Amino acid sequence: MMHTPATPTRPDARILWQPTKQQIRDSNLFDFATTVAARQNSQEGWDGDYHELWQWSIDDSPAFWDALWDWQGIIGEKGARKIADEGAMPGTRFFPDARLCFAENMLVQADDRPAISAHGEDGRHTTLTRCELKSRVMALAAWMRTKGVGPGDRVAAYVPNIAEAIIIMLATSTLGGVFSSCSPDFGIGGAHDRFSQIEPKLLFACDGYHYAGKALDRRDVVAELAAGLPSLLAVVIIPYLKAEPDLSAFASVVHFDHAIAATPPLETFTRVGFNDPLYILFSSGTTGAPKCIVHGVGGTTLQHVKELRLQSDVKPDDALFFFTTCGWMMWNWMVSTLMVGARIVLFEGNPFYPGPDRLWQMAAREQLSHFGVSAKYIDAVRNAGYQPMDDVDLQKLRLVMTTGSPLSVDGFDFVYQAISPSVQLCSISGGTDIISCFVLGCPTLPVIAGEIQVRGLGMAVAVLDESGTPVTGEQGELCCLAPFPSMPIKFWNDPDDAKYRAAYFEHFPGIWRHGDWATLTERNGIIIHGRSDATLNPGGVRIGTAEIYRQVEALDDIIEALVVGQAWEHDTRVILFVRLAEGSALNADLVAAIKASIRSGATPRHVPARIIAVPDIPRTRSGKITELAVRDIIHGRPIKNTEALANADALAFFDNLPELAE
Repeated sequence: MMHTPATPTRPDARILWQPTKQQIRDSNLFDFATTVAARQNSQEGWDGDYHELWQWSIDDSPAFWDALWDWQGIIGEKGARKIADEGAMPGTRFFPDARLCFAENMLVQADDRPAISAHGEDGRHTTLTRCELKSRVMALAAWMRTKGVGPGDRVAAYVPNIAEAIIIMLATSTLGGVFSSCSPDFGIGGAHDRFSQIEPKLLFACDGYHYAGKALDRRDVVAELAAGLPSLLAVVIIPYLKAEPDLSAFASVVHFDHAIAATPPLETFTRVGFNDPLYILFSSGTTGAPKCIVHGVGGTTLQHVKELRLQSDVKPDDALFFFTTCGWMMWNWMVSTLMVGARIVLFEGNPFYPGPDRLWQMAAREQLSHFGVSAKYIDAVRNAGYQPMDDVDLQKLRLVMTTGSPLSVDGFDFVYQAISPSVQLCSISGGTDIISCFVLGCPTLPVIAGEIQVRGLGMAVAVLDESGTPVTGEQGELCCLAPFPSMPIKFWNDPDDAKYRAAYFEHFPGIWRHGDWATLTERNGIIIHGRSDATLNPGGVRIGTAEIYRQVEALDDIIEALVVGQAWEHDTRVILFVRLAEGSALNADLVAAIKASIRSGATPRHVPARIIAVPDIPRTRSGKITELAVRDIIHGRPIKNTEALANADALAFFDNLPELAE
């Protein structure tokens, strides 16, 4: 008998979507769970209770990950041991004897099925079959080997979200190397701050990229970046704008196509240890130099298989798109779709150029099954007044995924009212720190307005109060109580793990504190209220910033908002900055309307002490608003790395505002 989910009891909770019995039975999750039941000689099979499955996956974590390895058919030698140093946080090692290659698992079944469909803002469109992709990867890997790249060597890519980025990453993995990327919208400071720390042997770089109808030349940045990386043995140029960087001072410069054609392709993959490095990702750097977060081959492989197949129900005939750059971990997440056999759709450029329909037109042409964007993008489409379901055919679309910041209840409603009433909306949350998610979707459970559906399988996620006690129905710190395979294997240049431990394990010793303020609901859904380190604390009452944004951004006069706490008279007061719609003014009537909306929709404690209109809201390059940077500015503290920001010039307005002295 199928499990029937509980009816929501939260006053504002509404079921927006619910799977049919047939959809549940057709899901990858159902297949996996029934396989596990048979493996355990269960006579009853699986009754459809996701939360019981989740409980087993954390109670017997090694058995869960072992079953996932076998169910997926991971290519490699699993080894005798499932886990070593069990329970150490950090320090636990999953499958310590295993040997595998990430690229080998990504490039399985190299046939004529489509692998990549890459779109450029300027209209270009590139497609690769799985066979063509593997051929290019193995040829590039052969050339890279002649340059001395082997296990553990770093390869850096300063590239837009194009097919070549995936080829470079897979070629690096084929040799057992470590891949790291950042997008070309980073200036020389941001790119150098990242790559100089990891000392790459090779730099792959484009000559430029497109955004908002402009071709943005990056040749000078590439030349300066190459000159500032003494570890380089060669620079490989991707002539995306068909321009020629001046690298005359550099000894070895090769064009990408020439590198692929230079050497007969390799025929074998280099397998490395499960806990050997695959990727180096970087923190946003808003509080200092970016941290170099090293992620392992096996942990990334297993975690992404789980999230794509079980939690997102991606199947071989599907087409998945996520709007991202190569500087955001969602790029790494998205490209792992190749392991499932599905098609990846890429887009390089401005998602609103020339209009808000750009990505939706592409979604219809590509017959996307999975469409992923930031929560801010959904808000922008809604504010633009565009209704995708009235304009394009989205019949193939099954999942809409959002991340980057909490999606408001209004955002949930917009998806079902303006995109499709039949899609599963998967709000997901995790991060660069774990190259994956803590909380995300489930194809066998309903979607509740304003809630993320579930805690991920194998992830012992709990919400803890200040004493470290798990709580339900109350706000607290989002934490993980037990090890999981995609924990960073280390931070680069952090030999005693001091930075690593300080980042996650100091607040609650032995427990991963992620830095999100959250609520676990009575249905085991999750509401993310914002970053806990940006949480407001007026009068000693902790308030999540998302609760204020939800009320303010529902007003037609407000395009965007940013809220911080200001130290004031031995307490904290709430300061709200708003970016106004064209033609609107922050007069007494609008101030009153904002306060009334917050008071009625949240609590009187949420009402800001000051409301200030600003011309722009600063954000990181992945689209997240930078509350911490603004908080530092208004307290007179220096911003250590403005290169992490997409619009650093927006910060100037926040300095010495007279309203903050009143």
